[in-house]
Amino acid sequence: MRAIARRRVRTVRPGDAPRAREDLLAVEEPLEVRVNGSRFSVTMRTPGDDFDLVAGFLVSEGVVAAVDDLPAMRVVTGLAADGEPTFNIVDASVTGPGVRAAADRARTLYTTSACGVCGLASIDAVTTSSSYPVLPVGLTVPEAVVAALPDRLRAAQRLFDSTGGVHAAGLFDAGGDPLVVREDVGRHNAVDKVVGHALREGRLPLSHAVLQVSGRASFELVQKARMAGIPVLAAVSAPSSLAVELAQEAGITLVGFSRGRSFNIYAHPHRIV
Repeated sequence: MRAIARRRVRTVRPGDAPRAREDLLAVEEPLEVRVNGSRFSVTMRTPGDDFDLVAGFLVSEGVVAAVDDLPAMRVVTGLAADGEPTFNIVDASVTGPGVRAAADRARTLYTTSACGVCGLASIDAVTTSSSYPVLPVGLTVPEAVVAALPDRLRAAQRLFDSTGGVHAAGLFDAGGDPLVVREDVGRHNAVDKVVGHALREGRLPLSHAVLQVSGRASFELVQKARMAGIPVLAAVSAPSSLAVELAQEAGITLVGFSRGRSFNIYAHPHRIV
């Protein structure tokens, strides 16, 4: 699947004549998620790692919690308006309690690349109980490692290097070594992709991992970390008030404004040593 599109643009700079050139853009396309053949949601995403995206999305929705809950996924080929084949439908086979959970949480609208909770049938459905409570002890991370994570995440952002138009999320161990990094036009999609990868590798709960994200720490990202049992979430930008409240309630160490050598700890600072 292509993640980059080429487009002609006209560049205007002070003192120079406008000039035409080719620019590289991050692709944004819809992905329809089906559960056992029935439509569950439609989300806007950057193509690539779609199985990881769907698996992580279903974790965040409380539909699956372990790899055995998701025995298979397949791409359903469709046709675009111009007659060209598309590969923007993934049908997930779900077993166990997730079948009922999927029916209860089916979304009535599509999810944009800017919002991970758009389209839920009710406000009450926004927060889902996790199968993996965040452990209060077991992981500590040195301050120096936390401070270094944004640069380590940035070093792995190949798509951003080409387009400048995507978010990134990475899972790291306590020593700062990357476990998996994913990129997407939607920051929530990037998180779903790394969580989905971990699910498919049988690594949930992620009780010894740090989640570093390239943007701000919103409520939905804290909720996704909670659903995967991630004890530390760090962001290069600010958290929202609701993100801090949920992190405090869930037992998640929440770091914001992680830039250079400095950062703020908004909840549960005991894990940063």
